[in-house]
Amino acid sequence: MALQRYFLEIAYDGTHYHGWQLQPNAVTVQQKLNEALAILLRGPVETTGAGRTDTGVHARQLFVHIEASVQAPQPPKGGAEADLQSGVGVNVQMQNIKPKLRLEVLNALLPHDIAVKRIVPVHADAHARFDATLRSYEYHLHFLKDPFKQNYSWLIKGALDVQAMNEAAAILLEYTDFSCFSKSNTQVFTNNCKIVRAEWVEHGDGLVFHISADRFLRNMVRAIVGTCMMVGRHEIEPEQIRQIVESKNRSNAGTSVPACGLYLTEVKYPYL
Repeated sequence: MALQRYFLEIAYDGTHYHGWQLQPNAVTVQQKLNEALAILLRGPVETTGAGRTDTGVHARQLFVHIEASVQAPQPPKGGAEADLQSGVGVNVQMQNIKPKLRLEVLNALLPHDIAVKRIVPVHADAHARFDATLRSYEYHLHFLKDPFKQNYSWLIKGALDVQAMNEAAAILLEYTDFSCFSKSNTQVFTNNCKIVRAEWVEHGDGLVFHISADRFLRNMVRAIVGTCMMVGRHEIEPEQIRQIVESKNRSNAGTSVPACGLYLTEVKYPYL
């Protein structure tokens, strides 16, 4: 039976999950998506994501690829609509239901804090991780206590020198080796990344850090934000970022900031 590769664009609130990637003794976003797809497609489904997010990190956009049968048995009597209304697991293959309904069914099977925004058929060799050309993150922080931001932004005390933080952030665009911001003992072939944007923007009663690159290392954004905080508090000068990056030593960079304020916001592909 022929298989069709699909990209799923998903979004999730990472507050109650131990990150994206499957783990043996923890609940993850990938686990919940795989379970919902297994019900929809009547069998185990392997998903490959554009990258991983850590515990408590959110995603406004992340792409996942799967493969599903092009031809499949007809939906059960009453159709997918009847199954959805009755709350029964919907056992139909992707090609046998309308795109809009497919989204409705899959989202009905997912927890409230995970959503599939669209499903796109792609060519057989399309890869959610390796074909991505750009990834963007935001880090949110706020200065005034707000119970509605508890799991979605980092509350900090004291003023920050935003101009100095932007001077430091701009220096990052001059480098490619970011070993100093990488979590230790990660299995990657290179610590090189091409950053094309790193900027702090004032937003409401807080700040948002925008960063875009072709790829990111584990814990990289949170470590960069922690280092920028040192600059903003005048613990180090903006130019000292050069020494930190060139040292390639994680212990010279700032502490990783809390996960709650971090969002994966965009993943780009040449064919989407």
